[in-house]
Amino acid sequence: MLIKSKVKSQKAKAAFWMRFVSCFFLLVFNLYANAQCAMCRAALNGEDNKVKAEAINDGIVYLMVIPYVLVGALGYYIYRMKKKKS
Repeated sequence: MLIKSKVKSQKAKAAFWMRFVSCFFLLVFNLYANAQCAMCRAALNGEDNKVKAEAINDGIVYLMVIPYVLVGALGYYIYRMKKKKS
């Protein structure tokens, strides 16, 4: 009985880490996506505004990442809390 619970626990850990890694890679690959909205693209279109357009893209991606990191940290904290109670 104890061996079965250990195996289930190890499988649960492996599943958690697999989901975590896949979400992390999804997030990292999305960082390279073109993040400008239509209004920003129209305002910054042209060769002379290339540096500004890249800066705005980086800012938009940065603002997009923060909520995902916070929700992930909260989920991990809740997971650890529930694990301690078990």
